[in-house]
Amino acid sequence: MYRTITDELIKWKNRKRRKPLMITGVRQCGKTYVLKELGDQYFENTCYINFEANSNYASVFDFDFDVNRIINELEIIQKTKIIPGKTLLIFDEIQECPKAITSLKYFCENLQELHLVCAGSLLGVALKRENISFPVGKVNRMQMYPMSFKEFVIAMGEERYIKLFEKWDVNRTIPEGYSRPMEQLLKTYLAVGGMPEAVCDYISNKDYQTVVEIQNEILSDYADDFSKNAPVTEIERLRMIWESIPKQLTKDNNKFVFSHVKEGKRAHELEAALGWLKSAGLIQVLELVKNAEIPLSLNADATYFKVYMSDVGLLSRRLGVSIDDYLSDNGTLKTSKGAIIENYVMNELLNQKKMPYYWKSGNTAELDFIYENDGKVIPVEVKAATNTQAKSYKQFSKKYEPKVGFKSSLKNIASNIVNGTNTISLPLYLLWNIDFYE
Repeated sequence: MYRTITDELIKWKNRKRRKPLMITGVRQCGKTYVLKELGDQYFENTCYINFEANSNYASVFDFDFDVNRIINELEIIQKTKIIPGKTLLIFDEIQECPKAITSLKYFCENLQELHLVCAGSLLGVALKRENISFPVGKVNRMQMYPMSFKEFVIAMGEERYIKLFEKWDVNRTIPEGYSRPMEQLLKTYLAVGGMPEAVCDYISNKDYQTVVEIQNEILSDYADDFSKNAPVTEIERLRMIWESIPKQLTKDNNKFVFSHVKEGKRAHELEAALGWLKSAGLIQVLELVKNAEIPLSLNADATYFKVYMSDVGLLSRRLGVSIDDYLSDNGTLKTSKGAIIENYVMNELLNQKKMPYYWKSGNTAELDFIYENDGKVIPVEVKAATNTQAKSYKQFSKKYEPKVGFKSSLKNIASNIVNGTNTISLPLYLLWNIDFYE
């Protein structure tokens, strides 16, 4: 299946000042698949090392960090040649071998011509451990997410719609013959989500019940990771926060409140567990910005935030919303549609390397998302249906006078001026192309 990160990997491959590459991302989002595909398509051969599947590999790194010796021993074990410039060397589940992480420094300094890439299902968590000597400045890094809506559409065999909308004129109304199929694809995506196994199965069988089984297995695996990989003192707190997230998202004020996790619990008791979930890639945190001046990162208030799940399909599963609920738009969605759509937008922005925040002005206004691009702050108001009346958006535009902003909903594409801001009505199914309209 096509993944947009492949384009980045190819650029990394051809880079002159290339360093060993480290890919982080939530478990089962497709890291191993894209790396093996890269090796098959762009290298003469691939040497794949999985430190979790074979603990013997770790012993290769125990003696010293002589990269020539390490390569020689890996060649003997794998019965293959590792040739710089021709071989892709993959260190998978590298978090199981901390010394392999440390060795990246020496590969960078002494064998830079070798294409070395590493990944791991809980690599983000492992890098937080104090006993791992991380090679700062000696690696390139990429973040991988579950499949975006664009990737899902292509996987479903509907790439024609992606090509159709790549340069769609904002002043041209989208005909129903184009909008309806895209809305159907979006609704299907909200239920199936972007976990590759679930997507592949749905494409092959069109059986949503099997997708549900796969999603339940993934969620069970995530819960098992708490017991296997988290500090003993945090396991119960992790479970409490994990169970709390869907409930907090569906509240009118979906700001994450620690006391809502469990009565009597305070922030300092749960912050470490929340950080673990974030490092594992299981959740995404959206921080508050009250003063929307660039750089937004310096104006963010980390004490106020919202928490979203890494995959919108898994959120739908946890909320008990099925594909039939989306396609028929029945009453089951009343309490959860807004939260699900917000989660979808959050994931889409992150997939496009936006760093979103939300904006609030006292108790009078709250804007769903803002991000900065090329020295500009860009507001995004989100609606689950076609109603795009947004007082908060108007207030933000009046106060900060952004040049461009977006209202994303199921309403047709259009452009108008709101308090001096060129405001694009961008259908939810076109968020993947938001850069084109900036």
